[in-house]
Amino acid sequence: MDSLPSSFLTTTILLSIFISLSSAQSHLCRTSCGVIPIRYPLGIDDGCGSPYYRRMLVCTNSSRLILRTPSGNYPVAAIDYADPHLLVTDPSMWSCPSNNNFYGDDNDEEEENAVFRRPVTPFSLDTSTRFSLSPRNDYLFFNCSEDSVIIQPKPSFCDRFPDRCDSACDSAGYLCRNLPVCPNALVETRTSCCSYYPKASESLRLMLKHCASYTSVYWRTVGASFPPYDQVPEYGIRVDFEIPVTTRCLQCRDRARGRGTCGFDTESRSFLCLCDEGNVTTYCTDGDSSRHKVSAGVIAGTTVFSIGAVGVGALVWYLRKMRKNKIVTCGVQSNENRLF
Repeated sequence: MDSLPSSFLTTTILLSIFISLSSAQSHLCRTSCGVIPIRYPLGIDDGCGSPYYRRMLVCTNSSRLILRTPSGNYPVAAIDYADPHLLVTDPSMWSCPSNNNFYGDDNDEEEENAVFRRPVTPFSLDTSTRFSLSPRNDYLFFNCSEDSVIIQPKPSFCDRFPDRCDSACDSAGYLCRNLPVCPNALVETRTSCCSYYPKASESLRLMLKHCASYTSVYWRTVGASFPPYDQVPEYGIRVDFEIPVTTRCLQCRDRARGRGTCGFDTESRSFLCLCDEGNVTTYCTDGDSSRHKVSAGVIAGTTVFSIGAVGVGALVWYLRKMRKNKIVTCGVQSNENRLF
């Protein structure tokens, strides 16, 4: 009778582990985070997509997609796979919709500049990844120190000083005169503005040392007319990415060959085709590749089973020890054999 409870408990735990393992095997890669589709080469589960973008994207418990970079975590507003890019928002950047959130006291002078006094950390990307800042981004800097920053109308300045043209912040930039949503905001607040495209993250950091704030505007294609008149400016950061196309991935995704999901081994980073019946190095319906099959729970199953096995072993050992040392007199447990 003493062995019945421990056997029942052990069986229950083992059954739970196998159920968890089965769930891990049936689950390959999530295909969306909220309303944003997740496709190759991107992934939000380890082992999914291309290893070039491993652990770069995170889907929060509230189904919010986040891009992780050296400068911080940023919400992703959209992903386009036809023209590969992400649209990222940086809450620390200034934008017209957040204008009223920065006003201070009733002092007129403070109110005029309060919009641009919010401290910011410049957005940056890990250069070792396949992400890159799009040339469709324009950066606007506000209230910069003229003693430290060359603020000049670029056309005339570049004609006079061609060797210093790339260092100038263009005070005659189109967007400084035509801010999206609120084109008159700078005039109303008597705020200076200049446009500058940093070629490196360090350039952006240096600019922010001498400017009160900045914002990023990207040019969105609307297809209403011919280039460049088919683009409209919107607040945000466009981050381009590459789609590495390989023969193995194309074969893996081929509907006639099982329509698997392109992924990679989490230890070796080598290619894997993720299939319902297991993971292979070729494609799902390749019968000759059965020797390469590994557990379809390569992403999570191995970890779940290992932890479960250790837990079961420890529990069985503990129950045997307790049964061996059990001393009960007249239904009263002593301090030597009580469980809690």
